[in-house]
Amino acid sequence: MIFEFFSPKTKKLNDSQQKEVADFLFKHLDEFGDNYQAIMRCIIFAMDDKTKFGGFIVVARDNGKIAGAVIVNKTGMSGYIPENILVYIAVHKEYRGKGLGKELMLKTFEHAEGDIKLHVEQNNPARFLYEKLGFTSKYLEMRYYKEKK
Repeated sequence: MIFEFFSPKTKKLNDSQQKEVADFLFKHLDEFGDNYQAIMRCIIFAMDDKTKFGGFIVVARDNGKIAGAVIVNKTGMSGYIPENILVYIAVHKEYRGKGLGKELMLKTFEHAEGDIKLHVEQNNPARFLYEKLGFTSKYLEMRYYKEKK
């Protein structure tokens, strides 16, 4: 397994790599994913530290194909909210249950500057991995959605 690290300061994803990562995440996030446009916006945010806060992407490849991917966005809110939010992590179904998710998380910890938060649905089996790695649920997240006009 080869792990690649992309960030605005080191190595950016080119357009075809962005599409490849977005395609992978859209397919392998399963019922826990977002629409394709949201995934692309997240990738663009992670690769932009000029007009946004930036972030980073970790990609695991096996024989040239993506086996897993993580996208982290920086929050710009150090001191009162964790500096990083892990927005997406997905592992190809053929690699699930073999430790790749944990490896991706450990690579994420290595590259992150500051604390990391993530949102996970109660019924997502990955929740147990996050808890084993030390994530805690300090708050209940609540959202208010404004009516779009």
